[in-house]
Amino acid sequence: MDPLPQDKRLVRRAFWLIRLRWVAVIGLCITTFVADKVLSVGLCTAPIYMIAGCLALYNMIVLLLLNLVKKNHVHDGFPRLTIRKIINFQMAADLLVLTLLFHFSGGIENPFVIYYVFHMIIASILLSVWESYLQATFASGLLFLLVLLEYRGIIPHHCLEQFVAFDQYNYVPFAFGRVAVVSSALYLVVFMTSSISIRLRSQEQGYWQANQLLEQKDRIKDEYVERVTHDIKGHLAAIKSSLDVVSKGFTGPLEPKQQEFVDRAVDRTRVLATFVRQLLKLTQMRLSDNVQVEEFSLDTVVKSAIEGARVRSADKRIQLESQIEGQFFGVSGDRLSVEEMITNLVLNAIKYSPEGGHVKVEVVENSEQISVSIKDNGIGIPEDELPKIFDEFYRASNARAKEKDGTGLGLSIARQIVERHGGHIWAESQLGQGTTVGFSLSKPQGTKD
Repeated sequence: MDPLPQDKRLVRRAFWLIRLRWVAVIGLCITTFVADKVLSVGLCTAPIYMIAGCLALYNMIVLLLLNLVKKNHVHDGFPRLTIRKIINFQMAADLLVLTLLFHFSGGIENPFVIYYVFHMIIASILLSVWESYLQATFASGLLFLLVLLEYRGIIPHHCLEQFVAFDQYNYVPFAFGRVAVVSSALYLVVFMTSSISIRLRSQEQGYWQANQLLEQKDRIKDEYVERVTHDIKGHLAAIKSSLDVVSKGFTGPLEPKQQEFVDRAVDRTRVLATFVRQLLKLTQMRLSDNVQVEEFSLDTVVKSAIEGARVRSADKRIQLESQIEGQFFGVSGDRLSVEEMITNLVLNAIKYSPEGGHVKVEVVENSEQISVSIKDNGIGIPEDELPKIFDEFYRASNARAKEKDGTGLGLSIARQIVERHGGHIWAESQLGQGTTVGFSLSKPQGTKD
């Protein structure tokens, strides 16, 4: 079962806090420089720059810690409790750093004291309700302690010269009144944000459970289809064998009319057997996450697929050519599936090309991947239908008019095979001028240039 969405969100937000902190470090340095050099505001710049450096160092340590946890839990996912502890530690450390910055930049006189609110918003989104209130209490305690220590003269007050009219930190109604206002704002923000976050988390959990249920039902459906198609395949094989015996005259000669109807039955059985075989293959691929992995040369597979389609191209007098560019065509995956897919794509191009047309198979290699494209000069695909051709059971309107016996599963099977190999498949077409279907597969790490 996939990890809970809350766990994924916690991991993303833990790294997001780190990225946000880099922005804060840069912003702090720029703001301090502008306030000191441009606005001539009296600041203790040396301690502030030192705090910025410590913040950057601490941010690097947290990043290394998160990456270490990620490396140790790459297969079983992040431990939720560990991530919550790291986030709580980050939030508390940020509040402590923020309080130190306020101490060296005017204390309670600093108008940016409202920035405590932003931390509470983030905490309420990421953490539980009680953890958010705990962070709000910690922030209020830090601010109250800062004001009290400066008021008592235990630590020096660094006034914002040319920014405030007098030392307001000594004016009790102002100093402690602002502490009360900021503290009440923190608790109010936590209450409002937590209420919204709880509802959003509940809805997200419901969507996740519904998605899991749909996936389970989809799997049950695929298993049912697999059983049914497997049984049908066996019965069709028996029917086709019996019809072949009659059609070839082994049971005695047939009258022309009888032969006609038997041949029709043979053709329709062949079409139905092909459909059932493709449906069974597609269903088995959807049910199985395993790929038979072996290293093989893709250019050899392409050449083999082209040779397998020579007879069909000769029947329609179609020029079948190939162009292969590169040296090392090694890929990892299921060779039989890839070869069968390429063969079917070539045969598909031949089917929808006119008599005397041409089909070109091109293989291009670069440092990261190998691309294979099959280009024909056939009927093409309407532009509005092109995005749908890889959907199951879908056939373009002009393809249905030209060939009524198609199953609409060939390209969807090709997509499944390519995606199971971690590749990408695409199609380009112009109506009446031809179609190009291509795919790319990544090269193994050891064979990349």
